[in-house]
Amino acid sequence: MSRMPLGALVVASGISSAGVMMTLLAIPWFVLQSTGSGTKTGLVTAAEVLGLMVAALLGGPIVDRVGTRRASVAADLLTTVTVLLIPLAMNTTGLSLPGLIALSFVMGVSRGPADTAKQVLLPGVAELADVRMSRAASAVEAAMRTGRMVGGPAAGALIALIGPMQVLYADAGALLLSSALVFTLIPTAAGPPRPSSGGYLKELREGLGYIKRDSLLRAMAGMLMLTNSLDFGLLGVLYPAYGDQVLHSTALIGAMITAVAVGALIGSALYGWAGHRFSRRTAILVAIGIEGAPRFALLALEPAPAVLLTGLVVAGIGAGALNPIVLPAVYERVPEAVRGRVLSLLVGGVLAAMPLGSMAAGLLLDGVGLVGALAVFGGLYLIAGTFPAIFRVWRGLDDPAPIGGDRLVNEGARTD
Repeated sequence: MSRMPLGALVVASGISSAGVMMTLLAIPWFVLQSTGSGTKTGLVTAAEVLGLMVAALLGGPIVDRVGTRRASVAADLLTTVTVLLIPLAMNTTGLSLPGLIALSFVMGVSRGPADTAKQVLLPGVAELADVRMSRAASAVEAAMRTGRMVGGPAAGALIALIGPMQVLYADAGALLLSSALVFTLIPTAAGPPRPSSGGYLKELREGLGYIKRDSLLRAMAGMLMLTNSLDFGLLGVLYPAYGDQVLHSTALIGAMITAVAVGALIGSALYGWAGHRFSRRTAILVAIGIEGAPRFALLALEPAPAVLLTGLVVAGIGAGALNPIVLPAVYERVPEAVRGRVLSLLVGGVLAAMPLGSMAAGLLLDGVGLVGALAVFGGLYLIAGTFPAIFRVWRGLDDPAPIGGDRLVNEGARTD
């Protein structure tokens, strides 16, 4: 039994998340400051999201075929090169807006397989450590949340101190460290066996086939597409509008995001500690009930900042538990050999739905105002939160893994 590979994956996930957050803030800040155009800033940001979506939808078979450990390391190294090209080009030959958009797209494409590969490695390193899957997933989620919490303020400070382009060197360093941890401390055996080559399109169809045949996977994907699109609209449109119209402060918007992140860190830690004692179906109902509709109702009531931030911390607790609830169920239901492509397709579907939430938030904001938009989004979240209670398919969250011979050990047999 060795917990070193699990620790390496947890640390690598946290470090890479911090680097991602730095880049997500530094590049838009640079574009906005240098061009003064919100449209151009949006184009650059959308390019990376589009790259992530393309990689998620199409890159799963590549991860399975190359091998998860190798795919994680190679993708992190490719992202490092892409990230470094931006400041290097800017400081030498110069970089046009189309060039920056293209590099942002490539950066998203390369980040996608790295994220998928790390997720697929999780069951193997959890087994090596003899740790419950729910606890291992919670540890990775907590590390990623911590990375985002650290990366955001660090990026803000570094942008002010050395400029946005120089911040990208910090992201490159984080990516190199992440790839080194995976390469040196996670054995190849932690990943699933590579499938026999059947052709790219055939392997992609196999991944789609597993999702089509598994009603619970389809149900989870549908609910997460809806809730993540609502979250994206809230973060990208309704939060800024709330800061402008209600709080009259950009600083408090950052405090709101931080409050949710703090709550999410607490939630992932709590679920890792005690989540195995409860039904997953019950846990997901409670988690969505805490983080969903009440958050929108709280914003609509326009409470004092102290009450608002406290409420957002509580909402974040529910958000932090969601991935540790859902991911073990996915791991149990999908054979190791196709996990990369199935996870990748699920993530791609969620990413594809997110811009729709942003568009809907903007249309509602213009049409019915901020409170009306919050009411509609909160109502949709409330409906989504009832799915696990009213649809029988969600009982499968607590069913034994249906795949015979899968390497993932039943959670009830785990010891800490």
